[in-house]
Amino acid sequence: MKDEKKNRNRWLHLRLSEQEYKILQKYFAESLCPKLSDFARKNLLQKPVVLKYRNESLDDLISELTRLRTVLNPIGNNFNQTVKKLHSLSQISDFKMWILSFETDKKKLFDSIEEIKLTIKNIAEKWLQS
Repeated sequence: MKDEKKNRNRWLHLRLSEQEYKILQKYFAESLCPKLSDFARKNLLQKPVVLKYRNESLDDLISELTRLRTVLNPIGNNFNQTVKKLHSLSQISDFKMWILSFETDKKKLFDSIEEIKLTIKNIAEKWLQS
């Protein structure tokens, strides 16, 4: 059987001070209720209210991974451009210059990889401590 939708035809007018309204809005914002009236109704009738939950360590992980992605994207682009340049080289002197620039890009890449490893290690240690 389906739950029939109950018509709500009774009004409850409630006056709040500015401070009380701010508190109500704060708790409403922390809930998953779509409307303030739903939130108030659940509280008045002592029904459970589902609150939003933020995992701070996960938020930190996502922000750190986003930062690392912004560091790695240019390095990957430089590497792709370097490989394209390698395919177009025809003289030995061009090849020597390419090798020097490749070594620089390779060092940046390996430094970034080490930074990622260190970050993952630190996050794992924090995660295990909590």
